[in-house]
Amino acid sequence: MSRIIAGAAGGTTLAGVPGSLTRPTTDRVKEALFSRLDAFEVISDARVLDLYAGSGSLGVESASRGAANVDLVEFAAKASEVCQRNADLINTVLRRKVVSVHRSKVESFLERAGEGTRWDLVFLDPPYPLEEDALAAVLAKLLPHLAEGAVVVVERSARTPEPSWPEGLERFADKKYGETRLWFAEPGVPAEETAGDAGE
Repeated sequence: MSRIIAGAAGGTTLAGVPGSLTRPTTDRVKEALFSRLDAFEVISDARVLDLYAGSGSLGVESASRGAANVDLVEFAAKASEVCQRNADLINTVLRRKVVSVHRSKVESFLERAGEGTRWDLVFLDPPYPLEEDALAAVLAKLLPHLAEGAVVVVERSARTPEPSWPEGLERFADKKYGETRLWFAEPGVPAEETAGDAGE
């Protein structure tokens, strides 16, 4: 059973996805993750995207901690229904619609996103069987939609290799928690800007 750890809805119990359809982030890992994100000061007023959302617990936690708006993207029907229940719960507590649910494949959602759509904080917790090439393709589709200073968090099995980051997205930290490893990345400085700075 998962819960919201801190913020306006701290302590609230969240609905979980029945069976083994998803692999929920444990409260221990979630607490460590959000402690680090708090240190990065990226949650308050952030536009958050939770891809492969499962129950939506990461996105909902962000909303409780002050994110401006949160998009949960989940394709599986049962998981999407649970996302909606948890979104309704946090929106009721906050007395405004902060969290929206999108039943969609991640790739399709990113392809449909408007050219000016940008997110400040993005979670990707794909199924462990997802091939590394498929994850790399999703990261490439995500890149144009990252705001300046955005943080991307990828959650994978500790036994899988580091994600293949597309050019323009750079890993700056990682942390292992038992069988889980979190990878943190951020948009890099475009090469032309770096060259321009060097010439000044």
